[in-house]
Amino acid sequence: MLTILGQRQRLCDNASRRDFLKIGGLALGGLSLPQILRAEAEAGITRSHKSVIMIFLSGGPPHQDMVDLKPDAPSEVRGEFNPIRTNVPGINICEHLPRLASKMDKFAVIRSIVGAEERHAGFQCMTGHRFGQQPPGGRPSFGSIVSRLQGPSHPSVPPFVGLSPRMITSTWADAGQPGFLGLAHTPFKPNADGMANMVLQGVTMDRLSDRTSLLNSFDGLRRHLETTQTADPYTQQALNILTSNRLAEALDLGREDPRTRDRYGRGSPEPAGYGDAGPLLNDYFLTARRLVEAGVRCVTLSYGRWDWHGTPHGTTFENARHHLPMLDLGLTTLIDDLHERGLDQDVSVVVWGEFGRTPRINPNAGRDHWPSVSCALLAGGGMHTGQVIGATDRQAGQARERPVTFQEVFATLYHNLGIDTGRATVTDHSGRPHYLVDGNAQPMRELI
Repeated sequence: MLTILGQRQRLCDNASRRDFLKIGGLALGGLSLPQILRAEAEAGITRSHKSVIMIFLSGGPPHQDMVDLKPDAPSEVRGEFNPIRTNVPGINICEHLPRLASKMDKFAVIRSIVGAEERHAGFQCMTGHRFGQQPPGGRPSFGSIVSRLQGPSHPSVPPFVGLSPRMITSTWADAGQPGFLGLAHTPFKPNADGMANMVLQGVTMDRLSDRTSLLNSFDGLRRHLETTQTADPYTQQALNILTSNRLAEALDLGREDPRTRDRYGRGSPEPAGYGDAGPLLNDYFLTARRLVEAGVRCVTLSYGRWDWHGTPHGTTFENARHHLPMLDLGLTTLIDDLHERGLDQDVSVVVWGEFGRTPRINPNAGRDHWPSVSCALLAGGGMHTGQVIGATDRQAGQARERPVTFQEVFATLYHNLGIDTGRATVTDHSGRPHYLVDGNAQPMRELI
């Protein structure tokens, strides 16, 4: 496990999350890197590059104030923002997303995600399934399944990188747990004792831009392991992964032209939203692009804190005026960058949160949790973009046309990685095979 510690953030459930950059899993928890490499070898996993970047808007973004505005609804529903035209005729989005509006031909908007649970957790966005009624051993995450079926694409680059804070607080696990798939697909534990945790001492998210500090930390890690640990092949392999030039260079934002970093926006150094919510770091988006270029199959990042119930922590609209322009800049720059580098056919990007927000604005000028319908943005991956999928009623409270499930989105992402959800299975402890998505869930015909 490689951990780069950052700030803490807090949602309305009062649980504190420590922000960090880590190498190794779609979410947290589990074994050290040498243990995982050993388990992979015992499981016969080979190294065989399509990628997914999943951007999680933790807390539940307000769909009706972003991509599904209702200007003709009553004032207590429509909110404070106005819709603007995009470069695709007939598609309008929020005035605070002007760059996205100018590039809507590169995005697909889903306005009718249904089936969410009212839980502040990344479980559904990381697995496609509801939390209850899991099989013995637990439900494997998207990343664990990709690890099982495809493995890393390069021997010196881990298959997953998580740029995300912890998404749930129970002792059960985080959404990236391997469930019944077992040890070979366990995400890395962020705070294990000893150097198996492989913390880069003294490097925070805010110091990723300091190339000298980053590379010196890698060198210090190597020297420490060489003098204190037995050089078994799996520890050595772990060391090679974490200290290889390929990975170090991908994480070293100092190698980027400063104009490129400025183009992404770098991010706000101030807390986003309220309290200890943490900064909006657009360096996340640039780091994600560099990692998929280096061979990482899956990158997840948690961006901002979108749980806006209103005063005393700021109204939905006050917070959105800060969050939306930063997301607009970072996301559109990422998509442009992928297109310019010829990666738009190979890298799929999905942006979503755990649920939507209430149609009616509450007395504190905020919107509360609303699991009935939410939204998503998709780009890249060779998908058909420049379209809206689904529609809600006049108050953006229920799906009126083409309800889309989490599992349909996952089936599409698996398809983009070259995984056939109609055939591929993963096997539990009892030898029972499980399909990756339930029943009739198919890749979305509108996108592929």
